[in-house]
Amino acid sequence: MHDDDRQNGRILNRREALALLGTAGAALLAARAPWVSAAEPALACVASPEQTEGPYFVDERLNRSDIRSDPSDGSVREGLPLTLSLVVSSVAAGKCAPLAGAMVDVWHCDAAGVYSDVNDPGANTIGRKFLRGYQVTDSRGGVQFTTVYPGWYEGRAVHIHFKVRGTAAAKRGYEFTSQFYFDDAFSDRVFARHPYGRHGQRAVRNERDGLFRRGGSQMILPVFESGTGYAANFNVGLRLA
Repeated sequence: MHDDDRQNGRILNRREALALLGTAGAALLAARAPWVSAAEPALACVASPEQTEGPYFVDERLNRSDIRSDPSDGSVREGLPLTLSLVVSSVAAGKCAPLAGAMVDVWHCDAAGVYSDVNDPGANTIGRKFLRGYQVTDSRGGVQFTTVYPGWYEGRAVHIHFKVRGTAAAKRGYEFTSQFYFDDAFSDRVFARHPYGRHGQRAVRNERDGLFRRGGSQMILPVFESGTGYAANFNVGLRLA
């Protein structure tokens, strides 16, 4: 049984914290982040609410864009292809600037709800490294991953974990962790297809996920069909000062 609700990541201090911007976001976070001003203007890059790292982050240091394969044996995880394109920006003084040189980790479960390199009651995947990897943002703040549409597991809505942190070359240290979610109706259509259908009927949709209720509605990926699979683009804004 998975326990993503457990907070394993460290709590960031005020200077490191990434705040949700814009009038709608400020109202949502007012109780949790009193340093966010409701008067801040809406920006092109909308920052993400921080969410738990969960128990399944493993710092594999796998620098790769296509995370579908398992380097231990070369096998490729089953699932419908998903191209995830992210743009990471620094937010300051009401403006957005591309954040180059940031390390962006992505990890999630496979079509059957299994993570790699963990030991769970239902599966021991220690030593396997599928569906994990990182990229470093380019001069535009961009990274891109080729993965598969994630499956589901007991107790959680469908999601992808990600972490943004400064590399050794960065002038300042920072770390931010959150999760992407998916429209439930869209996931229903995906899960009717192979290989997801054989995993059975999921029980937890977004509105029943406790983590989703803490800002997840602003982290829903806008997924669209692309070739034989799917694609999604998302802007992540970081307030570093």
